[in-house]
Amino acid sequence: MNFLNIVRDFIVVFNYFCMAFTITLSIIYVLQMFISFANVKKDYKKQFSNDFIRYSQSDNLMPISLIVPAYNEEANIVQNIHSLMKINYPQYEIIVVNDGSKDRTPELVINAFEMYKIETSIRYQIPTQKIRGIYYSRKYPKLLFVDKDNGGKSDALNAGVNISKYPLFTCLDADSRLEKDALLKLGIEFIKDTRIVVAGGIVRIANGSKIVDGEFQGFSMPKKLVERFQIVEYYRSFLAGRVFWAKTNSLLIVSGAFGLFRKQTVIDVGGYKTNTIGEDMEIVVRIHKMMHKNKRKYRVVFNESSVCWTQGPMSMKDIRSQRRRWQIGLLDTLISHRDMLLNPRYGFVGLLAIPYNWIFELIGALVEAIGYVLIPFTLMMGELNMFFFITYFMLAVMLGVILSEGSLILEQHTHRHAMSAKQSLQISIYAILENFGYRQMITLFRVEGIFKYRKLRRTWGEIKRKEFEQ
Repeated sequence: MNFLNIVRDFIVVFNYFCMAFTITLSIIYVLQMFISFANVKKDYKKQFSNDFIRYSQSDNLMPISLIVPAYNEEANIVQNIHSLMKINYPQYEIIVVNDGSKDRTPELVINAFEMYKIETSIRYQIPTQKIRGIYYSRKYPKLLFVDKDNGGKSDALNAGVNISKYPLFTCLDADSRLEKDALLKLGIEFIKDTRIVVAGGIVRIANGSKIVDGEFQGFSMPKKLVERFQIVEYYRSFLAGRVFWAKTNSLLIVSGAFGLFRKQTVIDVGGYKTNTIGEDMEIVVRIHKMMHKNKRKYRVVFNESSVCWTQGPMSMKDIRSQRRRWQIGLLDTLISHRDMLLNPRYGFVGLLAIPYNWIFELIGALVEAIGYVLIPFTLMMGELNMFFFITYFMLAVMLGVILSEGSLILEQHTHRHAMSAKQSLQISIYAILENFGYRQMITLFRVEGIFKYRKLRRTWGEIKRKEFEQ
């Protein structure tokens, strides 16, 4: 009997802990949003006052290598390359790295761009799988096509770094589209501040949007609920979160879909780690670590006006695969760099960003998921006051809605006229509805990723995509 009382008391205490944890996290998110809004507003004014105009024609802009890893990308690859050739940047090259595709990706690229195999030397500064051949086209001199044995996305990026000839490089997903001035806005960051080693741009969901030659042509509401919820989710993730962390120079992730790196810095840390599926976060954390160890001044920045569009998953099955993978990548990176946790040697990264990700982004998913089961169970057993439960639930939902709606306001501020008033109202409704089922499912997918870490930590999985609307 005493044992049962102890268990009951523990469950009640844990319920209150879950409630406090959820509300604390929501408040932190809201505070991040308000801080981000102040910074976005300031940056928006700068962009149209002097920064963009002053630097856009500068001879000091550093040339950039665009590295596009491709594995079974026959649906989008040719269209994407054509889009990249129309970006607004003085000097760049495009390196498409075929990572042992089993579909028609190599054939389509070689034929579409009239490419032929060339003999050239490769400086292997980072070890990679065997490169079968490099292809060039006189008609498209900015384009190189690299055919290599399969080694994963990280290995493909490392091969692209080895072959690239410019001091900056950007990693781009083969199913993404850059806005015409996106690269220019990130490139400007590197001449405004020579300490910058990494610059990230914002990634927006393209589902429902019409993107033609790198220009946003209009938005229409996607057909599926999962696509609509993702639009809200991406606004919240990028605008309310990454702006805040960049301001403290503690940003731990630059999206694998769009980030600009100083090449020598990436070579110095040994390139992308090939035995992880969270290479985009891991490389940034490792750069933070190296720069602090060597006591070098540096910055990792985020530019919310530099836009990359990506196709979001169109089914809960694919979202499940994606979110499990993201959580596994987070866990793998945190474990690999656990010596940074609460270590003052690494400044705000070790004392603030790393602990935050351990507590709220990793363990927080477990706490929230357990709460989904224990809180209703305790309520049914009569151990939890109904009024308190309803008050907690309404407060948690209200904070979630404030965060989502605030992110939409931020989005409208940075990307004005993208949506009509009617469309903004519709998205606002989905920002409320996502709190009733969708966010809970995402949490469960994240928890599944934690429990399947060992089994799936080397597996990417495949997500079905559709072609961009032209």
